[in-house]
Amino acid sequence: MSALALDPRNWSARTTLLPAAILILVALMVVPLPAILLDLFFITNIAVALIVLMVAINIRQPLDFSAFPTVLLYATLLRLALNVASTRVVLVHGHEGTSAAGHVIEAFGTFLVGGDYVVGLFVFAVLMIINIVVITKGAGRVSEVAARFTLDALPGKQMAIDADLNAGQITADEARARRLEVTTEADFHGAMDGSSKFVKGDAVAGVLILAINIIGGLILGTVSHDLSLADAAKTYLLLAVGDGLVAQVPALLLSIAAAMVVTRVGKETDLAGQVGLQLGQTAPWLPVGIILGLLGLLPGMPLLIIAPAAGFAFWLALKKRPATETPTEAAAAEAARDDTSIEWADVAESAPASIDIGFGLVPLVEEARGAPMMARITAVRRQLSKNLGFVLPQVRVRDDLALPPFRYRITLAGVVVGEDEAYPDDVLAIEAGPISTPIPGREAADPAFGIPARWIDPAEADLAEAAGYTVVDPAAVVGTHLNQLLAAHAHRLLGQDEVQALLDTLAETAPALAAALTPKLLSVAVVTQVLQRLLEEGISIRDLRSIASALVSMAPKSQEPAELAELIRPALGAAMVQELAGVKAALAAVALDPGLETLLVQAVRANPGAAHPFDPALVTRVAEAVAAATRTLVNEGRRFAIVTVPQVRRPLWQLLRARLPGVPVLAFPDIPDDRDVEVLAVIGAAQPAPTGDA
Repeated sequence: MSALALDPRNWSARTTLLPAAILILVALMVVPLPAILLDLFFITNIAVALIVLMVAINIRQPLDFSAFPTVLLYATLLRLALNVASTRVVLVHGHEGTSAAGHVIEAFGTFLVGGDYVVGLFVFAVLMIINIVVITKGAGRVSEVAARFTLDALPGKQMAIDADLNAGQITADEARARRLEVTTEADFHGAMDGSSKFVKGDAVAGVLILAINIIGGLILGTVSHDLSLADAAKTYLLLAVGDGLVAQVPALLLSIAAAMVVTRVGKETDLAGQVGLQLGQTAPWLPVGIILGLLGLLPGMPLLIIAPAAGFAFWLALKKRPATETPTEAAAAEAARDDTSIEWADVAESAPASIDIGFGLVPLVEEARGAPMMARITAVRRQLSKNLGFVLPQVRVRDDLALPPFRYRITLAGVVVGEDEAYPDDVLAIEAGPISTPIPGREAADPAFGIPARWIDPAEADLAEAAGYTVVDPAAVVGTHLNQLLAAHAHRLLGQDEVQALLDTLAETAPALAAALTPKLLSVAVVTQVLQRLLEEGISIRDLRSIASALVSMAPKSQEPAELAELIRPALGAAMVQELAGVKAALAAVALDPGLETLLVQAVRANPGAAHPFDPALVTRVAEAVAAATRTLVNEGRRFAIVTVPQVRRPLWQLLRARLPGVPVLAFPDIPDDRDVEVLAVIGAAQPAPTGDA
């Protein structure tokens, strides 16, 4: 056979050799074989068992030999097929002499039986007991327990992978690989649990085949071939024991290999390295040497044998072991050796959002304590994704020794957007209203809203709530802060990849609309910029169908993202007003004085396309007028919107976003005709002083 046919990379070889091997196994059971072919297959069977055993010894973890259950099945089938073929030869040609079934069976039988058939049978029985009762039974039990424990632990492992992915500790590809490994591990142990029954059944079949060969041989030899009982016993007993032994030696090797695979623990090194490392510890060998030395002093003990053994134990105990590197030290050494190599991964940030924590906050992410921060981050991402209309990217949590112990820092796209302190062993009592009795604690402020608060002992939480405080745990404090910052900066987290995913989802429910939008009318880049502008003002893009329909309608009028974002706002007006005023209530609005509004329109027309078209003096007057008109509403905590003409809406929002965060600025077309509007205040009711040319 050519080397190409044997190449495992050759698809034709892989698809033809295995079916051919199965057909050969079936042929061995039904087609009579000459003795020379029996010898060839018996040697092949022994070689297969040896290579499987060597592979089992050298693997680092059971999954490194994931094909073992199937290999075990094929090896068992080969051995049973040889048993059938050899039984036929022994019973048909056994009267011709001990070499009738081939030299392999004769050699094994002569070696084990020797001159005493009874001793040979007993020795064979001992080998069978060792294989069936000890090795096979133990390996089967370990396989059963391992399969049960692996299946029970499968949901927990999957949840741990999801938690690591949500925390940003692993990438999506790494999570996918780990999920595949966990699933493969469960499948492997389940297969091993079943394949161990093959080994046990094969061992039992060996005993039955031995009995058939002996009884059948004695009957055929004495009845059909006129042999004396002694001659029949001499020939057929040797052939039967030899046949059983030549089959059970590979079976014993495979049983040992199965036991090695299922009892393997750890994956840092192979079995020889693991055993050598763990048994090579110096401390245990000293008492071993002392006990052996005392044992050699007992009367009748072979001192010449025990003394060298005790000396070897003392030598191992006193031998100085070479210093070993811990995995961390080894990694550091490797990094030091390769400090001239720089990879793209070293300078790329895979997670757009991250939380850096001081070492004092590590308990909040430890699995032993339930990883409350991880659960909170997952909940924040899930809820915000639902509210905003796109899947927020993962938030990576990592410790930073440069930070103070209890400080955390939230970063978006490499820019720090917020930081504060949290204390994992305390709770935060927030002054949400009038406080009857102040609770002693560490003075602080709620990171998300700046409300006065204090960190207190959890034992005083009930007392604090009774006094009027709102008590939250540290994971909730960080989660709320993260929620506020992610919502405020959501437009920075939406990229073309996320928009393409949204469009792909839209194509499943509205394929014609998605096809009409991109790439025919607008590119993904333009659609991304439009959606980013909406998110920047706190407008959800959850209703992508309405947004896409509006973009298809307005695309012929303009291709500029800024203009498109303004043109499609009326299509989203009902949702925006409902978010502010509910289903039926009138929209609480603050309007602009016509004179002031005229000044703003003139400033925008004088600086078309400018990001900040207003004169600084006008900005100051507008800010003062807005503060005076909305002060009462802000203090009362009422939700309202500032309403103006479309030309002024976006510049006015940019002017007020820092002064009135969370207060939307709507244009008149954004308000549906069927919604009532209640004007609560007018900005600049008194005509402002002239500010010169704007």
